[in-house]
Amino acid sequence: MRARMARSALVLGGTGLLVFGIAGCSQSAPDQNSSQANLKIVQQVQIDENGAEVKAAAGTTPADPTGDGKATCPPVSIAMAGALTGPDAALGINIKNGVQLAIDKHNAANPGCQVQLKPFDTEGDPQKATAIAPQIVDDQYTIGLVGPAFSGETKATGTVFDQAGLVAATASATNPTLSQNGWKTFFRGLANDGVQGPSVANYMKNTLKFKKVCVVDDSTDYGLGLATPIRQTLGPVADSSCNIQVKKGDKDFSAAVTQVKGAAPDAVFYSGYYSEAAPFVQQLRDGGVTATFLSADGTKDPEFVKQAGEASKGALLSCPCGPATGSFADEYTKKFNQDPGTYSTEGYDLGTIMLKGIDSGAITRPALLDYVKNYNGQGVARNYQWTPTGELTTNLIWMFKVQ
Repeated sequence: MRARMARSALVLGGTGLLVFGIAGCSQSAPDQNSSQANLKIVQQVQIDENGAEVKAAAGTTPADPTGDGKATCPPVSIAMAGALTGPDAALGINIKNGVQLAIDKHNAANPGCQVQLKPFDTEGDPQKATAIAPQIVDDQYTIGLVGPAFSGETKATGTVFDQAGLVAATASATNPTLSQNGWKTFFRGLANDGVQGPSVANYMKNTLKFKKVCVVDDSTDYGLGLATPIRQTLGPVADSSCNIQVKKGDKDFSAAVTQVKGAAPDAVFYSGYYSEAAPFVQQLRDGGVTATFLSADGTKDPEFVKQAGEASKGALLSCPCGPATGSFADEYTKKFNQDPGTYSTEGYDLGTIMLKGIDSGAITRPALLDYVKNYNGQGVARNYQWTPTGELTTNLIWMFKVQ
């Protein structure tokens, strides 16, 4: 994302219950329309870059952060950086909770190796992240970082972490150019938008058979980074009369709604975050636009459903994030009293990889960097192995639906 500024049975993914009385939402009282309370983001199908279904792998056992319980280590910490407050905080909190679960499980099983999580709230703002990055690298106990979460803040801070030799493994930043900066400490824990864009575009074009799509982006590093390959892959299906850019933070989308309505498309793809996607889809529906609404990982959060209400029903959401399954999902829900959300699995998996490194004796920044570079193992979300530029060696995308 998150981003940031980067799978066929029906199983619940990051789900959430719709609540009523959200400011700025025109919704019926619960007793008038109780069906809204049952809207959830439901996993549909895993797709490849051609938009074709790929059956999910079965029978794989993910890495366990508890290890053998015999680890010993000096005081060390793992940092997490991302939006923990602000309009997109849910995405950062999902990641932090995933890492926290991995660390708590590890520490409970390994009394001789207690690892601390140090979270840093960037609010998803590149300028705030730039001010926070020196605090992270100046802490001698911090030997690894899960983050930054969004693409813009990752772009702004990557050189700082690279110069410090600090592993910076993002669970959510998907802009394709991030791995092209020559950083030796950058690792992306999911597919980038150069994969997601063509995958979802081909899914719209080849599988759903849409003939006219309006593509709208929020002008951020994430939004534009995803919209560009979507537009390119859609080709003439991306209607030039409704190739629209809005701004992060916008709440009035009346001009865009008018433009979309005039084009009369089969579908509208919004490339941005849930905090804008929610009012946008509401205003589209209020304006009489019935086209299928699609978005991606920046929108795939229960907050989108909560804020958009009934207008979110039927929305299709793509995500390079892996669904939460098995004991991980149960443990997460019990610990945080909520279902795992978008990037919770990636946060857990990346935290687990670093903990396994620490348990192996990689207790310095150079040693942990070497460990991650050479890692190859199964997580909850996927198998993790990286190319020299920090991209995963295998990439697939999941489609979800609000229903």
